[in-house]
Amino acid sequence: MFQIKNVTLTHKKDLRTILEDFSLVLNDGDRAVMIGEEGNGKSTLMKWIYDPELVEDYIEYSGEKVINGERLGYLPQELPEQEKSKTVCEYFMEASGFLDKTPKELSKLANDFHVESEFYYREQTMQTLSGGERVKAQMMRILIEEPTILLLDEPSNDIDIETLEWMESFINSWKHAVLFISHDETLIEHTANRVIHFEQIRRKTKCRHTVANVPYRTYVEERLNAFEKQEQIALGERREKKIRDEKLRKLEQSVGASLDNISHAERDAIGRLLKKKMKNVKSMEKRFEREDEDMTEMPEQEEAIFFKLGDKDSSIPSGKWVLEYESPELKTSDGSRVLAENIVLKIRGSEKIAIVGTNGCGKTTLLSKIAEDLLSRPDLKAQYMPQNYEVLLNLDESPVDFLEEALIMNRFGNGQGNNVDVHDRKVPGGKEDRTRIRTYLGALKYTADEMDHPIRELSGGQKAKVLLLKLSMSRANVLILDEPTRNFSPLSGPVIRKMLKEFPGAVISVSHDRKYLDEVCDKIYRLTENGLFPVEDKR
Repeated sequence: MFQIKNVTLTHKKDLRTILEDFSLVLNDGDRAVMIGEEGNGKSTLMKWIYDPELVEDYIEYSGEKVINGERLGYLPQELPEQEKSKTVCEYFMEASGFLDKTPKELSKLANDFHVESEFYYREQTMQTLSGGERVKAQMMRILIEEPTILLLDEPSNDIDIETLEWMESFINSWKHAVLFISHDETLIEHTANRVIHFEQIRRKTKCRHTVANVPYRTYVEERLNAFEKQEQIALGERREKKIRDEKLRKLEQSVGASLDNISHAERDAIGRLLKKKMKNVKSMEKRFEREDEDMTEMPEQEEAIFFKLGDKDSSIPSGKWVLEYESPELKTSDGSRVLAENIVLKIRGSEKIAIVGTNGCGKTTLLSKIAEDLLSRPDLKAQYMPQNYEVLLNLDESPVDFLEEALIMNRFGNGQGNNVDVHDRKVPGGKEDRTRIRTYLGALKYTADEMDHPIRELSGGQKAKVLLLKLSMSRANVLILDEPTRNFSPLSGPVIRKMLKEFPGAVISVSHDRKYLDEVCDKIYRLTENGLFPVEDKR
């Protein structure tokens, strides 16, 4: 059994409490998912559970954890900086128990993760692996160390669909406890038997948590029904209050008017009665005020994000060729290995396509080459959202500063910012632009403090929001997206999918999100070593 008691987490910089008096007990067989909007403290709590030193630079905390001899295995959302330069072989050799494993045991684990047995001994550095391969390597090393409790921060990020299905099976068959964070709604629906929901309400001035011992879909439905019932009761009570208060007001006016109009002769007898009646009215008013304090409150919930991608200028004529890409071979970024041959991809009009395939097959490499071509096209307004956000984000800037520069680049550089000095004070914008940007960020649930934090201090989902807002402000008609939904909560996921589905331009993407593939994409292609092949055409 693992237990945490009365944990409170507070940001040191803005003194905002993100979790208050939180307790949890995990037993064998628990598959508990933590959900909530981006920046609500899920990853911070998981880091604290594993090692409080991971958060002490930016978080003040109180509370305790009771481990009782359990062994914790932790998968962080991002590979730690000190691990990136190690070779894959060095990374595995440092795992306790790796040298004690038999070749058969290692081979079985590799097979489960759809990698070859030689994967353990690669001389390739961890940072040069594909995103999915890095997640697989981390998970494999954790399992080699034989933990009894798994702490998984986004285990579904970047792994292919085959491995996702294995992950579902693995979590369901794990005999001990699993505490995980995921933005993959399908994974959550298929695995979680407990839901831990973190919220920031009242414009992020109050935190709230809910622990429900039910599957995710049941939790969502019961929560919605409870909110609707509470809202109906609260509205009914307010309607009754309005009618009651109106009757009381009329009664008070009537008694007051009678007192004002009483004759001198009637003042003694009738006057005493009217004053007594007025006293009773005032007494009723005070009693009603006390009763109103116990009225059912209107339900409060953290709303999902909202904004729009594209406008009427983002549409593309149905007959226009957006992409006619052909390449005899696709190589790794360093040119050392051929990933695929005979690549052909043609896109016309406002098609929304996705590329799928096994980890390491070259999807991200192919998408970056497509982006390279489309970003230079003068007849298109293309925007690119890479899998690694740091390619585009300056982590030392605030979201406001980054987006102000992006806005100026879009305005004067045909979307690319060519030859524009973003610090030139002659460029129009200034205060008006920054106010506009802050309004947009507010719609994405940023607090005023978070808008001015360095981007490096934001969660993965908050960084993704900055890039999506950049796309929204660009008036692009072609979006090139590498795993666009990977860092959004299950609550924001439906909003993001709807937004991309309704985007009037073309979308070229790489994704393993099964709901995204089903709800957004018109065509799905699979990348293999022999080329790019259609899997599904919904048109």
